[in-house]
Amino acid sequence: MIISKRSIPRRAVLRGLGATLSLPFLDAMVPALSAQAPATKRLSTVYIPMGAHMPEWTPASKDGLLTQLSPSLSPLEKVRNYINVIQNLELKNAYPGTHATSNAAFLSAATAKWTESSDYYLGTTADQVAAKQIGQATRLPSIELAMDLLTVVGQCDNGYACVYQNNLSWASPTSPLPAEAHPRVAFERLFGDGGSIADRKSELRKDSSLLDWVREDIARLQKKLGAGDRSKVSDYLDTVREVERRIQNAEASTGQSTLQDLDRPVGVPASYADHARLMFDLQVLAMQGDVTRVLTFQLARETSNRSYPEIGISESHHPLTHNGGDSEKLAKVAKINAFHVGLFAYYLEKLKATPDGDGSLLDHSSILYGSGMSNADIHDHTNLPIIVAGGKPSGGRHIVAKENTPLANLHLTLLDRVGVKIDSFADSKGKIPELSLA
Repeated sequence: MIISKRSIPRRAVLRGLGATLSLPFLDAMVPALSAQAPATKRLSTVYIPMGAHMPEWTPASKDGLLTQLSPSLSPLEKVRNYINVIQNLELKNAYPGTHATSNAAFLSAATAKWTESSDYYLGTTADQVAAKQIGQATRLPSIELAMDLLTVVGQCDNGYACVYQNNLSWASPTSPLPAEAHPRVAFERLFGDGGSIADRKSELRKDSSLLDWVREDIARLQKKLGAGDRSKVSDYLDTVREVERRIQNAEASTGQSTLQDLDRPVGVPASYADHARLMFDLQVLAMQGDVTRVLTFQLARETSNRSYPEIGISESHHPLTHNGGDSEKLAKVAKINAFHVGLFAYYLEKLKATPDGDGSLLDHSSILYGSGMSNADIHDHTNLPIIVAGGKPSGGRHIVAKENTPLANLHLTLLDRVGVKIDSFADSKGKIPELSLA
């Protein structure tokens, strides 16, 4: 690492054998950029499968301020001023209506080619449009994460290849980007550097922490910083070490777990919620260290048969959504929706609590949360459950768009918010004025 007397480069990293550690944004970096450094803009997507029970999801307030949260959205109360709930967005190109096309179209707004073979074809997803621009300033243009690590191939849903269901991000119409569900592998992708994959794993799985490899660089850096920056760096390093500790504990307890969960990769926390929070923490670290500015995360997979015993639901999620209007099953679907939203709230609260320049990571991020389905019982792709979070707090809004507004309008708007200026995206017909930058 090279540090001048005047400033630290924004992309400075701490280097050790087999590892690199990016730095959070520091006051000492400002002179290298400008007297008032522009905020770094980030784009994050969190996907939930199989829609939502919309009567429990939709806020009672009409178009305007989000004065009261619905039951499914109630976990977001602490960050209500940062969220926008949007009605009436549609994924027209997801029809004829399947779980595969729901996932595939969410970020592409494109029609998936109906095939069970390797001649699949979709479209470049919005996150990858962003990665081609804002992703070039970081070590990783984007990162793709998930909760379920499945290697199934062939036909998964009504004649559609499994690739459509397994991958949220596509770099091109023929290039899906596999998501990583294992916290250890994701951690190594973010911070490992040099040598083969086997070499990086061998080094980082030793009892010593990643931070031990960069200890000397840390000591030199701290001598150059003011009190405020030293505190920022210390807090960031404490978070890195805590995430490492939780990964190590999960790996150590893998053989002791009696929980049967076929969707859960070996070596991750036994609890779904613990696993999700750990994956969210990795995303916060990736933003804080400016490792990447474009992130996607499948909070669960379409047609997931995962059950949620931690909230008292022993039935599988997917069969519950095919309920024929059964009130007891719908209540359980709504409970799962609220559980997922609660994990999302954890992510937003962590971002809000993490300083970044003249605000927080939440202030400087645009975050999309939602599903490519609405009523999963009939595989409906209209009036999708959609939340947009981040940006300076605006009091929270319930935006009722015109019926059948393309979801691509939202993608176009969010791309504009992070500095990607294009005239159209997929089947977009314009931007969403309430979310557009002034």
